[in-house]
Order: sequence, then C-alpha cells, then structure tokens
Amino acid sequence: MVNRRHFILTGTVAGFAGYWPVAQAQAAASRKPLILVVGDSLSAEYGLKRGEGWVPLLEKRLAEQKIAATVVNASISGDTTAGGRARLAALLSQHKPTHLLLELGGNDALRGLSLSSTEDNLTQMTKAAQAAGAQVVIVGIQVPPNYGSDYTRRFEAIFAKVASSTKAALVPFLLKGVVDGPEAATLFQPDRIHPTAAAQPRMLDNVWPVLRKLLPSK
Repeated sequence: MVNRRHFILTGTVAGFAGYWPVAQAQAAASRKPLILVVGDSLSAEYGLKRGEGWVPLLEKRLAEQKIAATVVNASISGDTTAGGRARLAALLSQHKPTHLLLELGGNDALRGLSLSSTEDNLTQMTKAAQAAGAQVVIVGIQVPPNYGSDYTRRFEAIFAKVASSTKAALVPFLLKGVVDGPEAATLFQPDRIHPTAAAQPRMLDNVWPVLRKLLPSK
C-alpha cells in the first residue's frame, strides 16, 4: 500500500511538474505585455533630447500599431554586463516584465573585461529573466576593427552563442545600417561612439522585427 501511494503521489507530482511551465506560459501570454529594456548609453538616450532615443520610439510604434504594451527603460549609461546582472533581480521583482530586451556588453569591451565574464553575465541574466516568466531578446553589439580581428570576431559571437544556448531571440547588431552605412559619418555624435537622433529609427528597425514576433497579435 505504501508503495502504491508513493507511485500515485509521484505520478501526480510529475503531472503537475509537466503542467506548470505550460500554465506559467499561458498566464504570461494573457497579461498585458511589459517590455523591460536593460541596456547602456545606446539605450539610455545619451546626448539626445528626451524622447529621441530608440526606446521612446518603440513606445510610439507600439501605440501607432495599437499594441497595448508598457515599456520600462532601465538602461544606464556606462553600464556593463556585471552591473546589469547585479541589478536585474530587483528589476524583475519590481516590474514583472513579460519581455526583456537585453542590450549590454559594449562597455565590457571598452574596459577590456574578459569575454568569458561577459558571456556568463549575459547567460545568467537571460536565464533569470526566463525563470521569472519573461521572453528575452539579446541585442547584439560589435566593436570596431581596431580591436583586432580575433577579438572582434569572438566578441560578436558571444551574443549569438548566448541566444542559442538559452533559446532566446537575437538582434544580431543594434547598429546595423548606422555604423556600416554610407551615412555613418553623419549618424554619430562628436565622440564617434554614440548615435545621433537621426540614427535612432534605424536602431529601432533592427530591434522591431525580432520583438514583434514575440508580442501578441492585435
């Protein structure tokens, strides 16, 4: 009798264990989307007027397409993946996002931080957000060729590797069409690092197709 009860209990627990992720996903899908953006100066409107950055433009596009969603921009200029990882738990608890746009890593390269640390931080942040019920979009960035071809290649590969290992969505390069386009010289502020207001719609256009697939239909 004990063994039979144990078998029934085990089967019941296993059944609930299999059901729980499905129920969690269904509950998240029924919620109004809340998109949390955790990034650095590229997402924090550095050197721009309020409302000119690609994140505020995302809010406008959602409204224009009549997609009921809230956007919370928790980006901080100068932030690294370690900094983002340190503050992510509190952000997840406070905002309970359905989606996370993770745009970090550029400052890791500027500071010469190890690639393995950058990869680990992005991986752990992605897993933490997924465990909290959020769908994650990894927003990739690249470094200039003066960093050396080997470093440039290995750094670029981090974002795709993290997205693949965690089954997260991927924006390969936030600055595609900005840094590598014919108008590149006019699309950056005098520091040659931060894009101008004119570049922000292009940045949004790089993110939008990937994010849109994860949002509910109208």
